[in-house]
Amino acid sequence: MEIFKEFTFEAAHRLPNVPAGHKCGRLHGHSFQVAIHISGPVDPHTGWVRDFADIKAIFKPIYDQLDHNYLNDLPGLENPTSEVIARWIWHKLKPDLPELSQITLRETCTCGCIYRGE
Repeated sequence: MEIFKEFTFEAAHRLPNVPAGHKCGRLHGHSFQVAIHISGPVDPHTGWVRDFADIKAIFKPIYDQLDHNYLNDLPGLENPTSEVIARWIWHKLKPDLPELSQITLRETCTCGCIYRGE
């Protein structure tokens, strides 16, 4: 069974490695949406894979680093593309959330990425 918990965070960034004149090279912001997916068996007693509150609590310190911040200032996010952000979140979460199966990150309503680990 797979479950997911979604979060939204607001953040600014710029992409330093795009060609000169590219719009993403300028400072701008997004209302990012992230979905944290976990997989595992349904516990016969609780009826769930894991409490959604656990996912929220585990993600909170990461969320606090991202929300209303300039992503380029965070170690590991010097080039904060959606792909890099999703992988960064994965590596931060995986030690405390071993059931982690997928990170979905949207930077706009039509653009995003899915990361399932290495």
